[in-house]
Amino acid sequence: MTSNSSEYIEVKIELKPFTEEWAEIIEAEMAQLPYDSFVIEDPYLKCYIQKDLYDSMAVRVILGGYPDLDLTFSANLIKPQNWNNRWECEGFTPIVIENKVTVKSYLDVQAPHSRFNIKLNPQMAFGSGHHSTTRMMMETMLEMEENIHNKVVMDMGCGTGVLGILAAKMRSAKVYAIDIDMVATKSAFGNACLNRVSKKMEVYCGDASLLQLEKYDVLLANIHKNIILMDLKTYSMSLKEGGYLLLSGFYEEDAPEIISEASSHHLSLVSSKSSDNWVCLKLQKE
Repeated sequence: MTSNSSEYIEVKIELKPFTEEWAEIIEAEMAQLPYDSFVIEDPYLKCYIQKDLYDSMAVRVILGGYPDLDLTFSANLIKPQNWNNRWECEGFTPIVIENKVTVKSYLDVQAPHSRFNIKLNPQMAFGSGHHSTTRMMMETMLEMEENIHNKVVMDMGCGTGVLGILAAKMRSAKVYAIDIDMVATKSAFGNACLNRVSKKMEVYCGDASLLQLEKYDVLLANIHKNIILMDLKTYSMSLKEGGYLLLSGFYEEDAPEIISEASSHHLSLVSSKSSDNWVCLKLQKE
């Protein structure tokens, strides 16, 4: 299943007053529409969607739900060939996690070195590592290195492929990565090549139906709550007995519903962590 990613619309929402918390709340609302990329940049939340999926009325309905904020937006056509130049010009701040993982732009020669160094050509795809959910996923992966080493890992909704690349660098036996957007899959494969892990990392464009490719020891899914709830059964069926499912991309208040649904598919909660009201869950297949 591929998507037409030739042209994107940038929806630029101005928040008055601006806070990152409000920007993340509105981002979560916009993620319920088919927006696949977001950038928070005071005083704006920038949202990216394929041109043929853009619906201005849907944006107005969401923004109308916040009467205490002064919210305005504009929509502009963005050509894909401009994205790399945009990121390179604006810069990509390196991320260091627990002094064990460094995520940096492939152009950055000054970023600190860690045990696992990941270079990205950061396309407009979610998952560079700056967001709390991606950070928590990587932190949890570091905590379970023995469960990733020499194991089969799936990065579901891979975006830039940063989680799958980390799994490969943690010496997993094989990594699969899937994203519904063709731009994301091209980005993920390109980043896998940059990091010299493309021989052990296969990238596919599609949805959860592609999980039948393999049975996995670890499945990573940093995706919106509604997609997780819809696909939990498929996730469980694709995991080996005793395998682990790492979930993020939703708020603390959403966790009980996800944990309850997971338990009905033989997935039990092992641990959880939260940051800025976002949650990361670690579950195990019974």
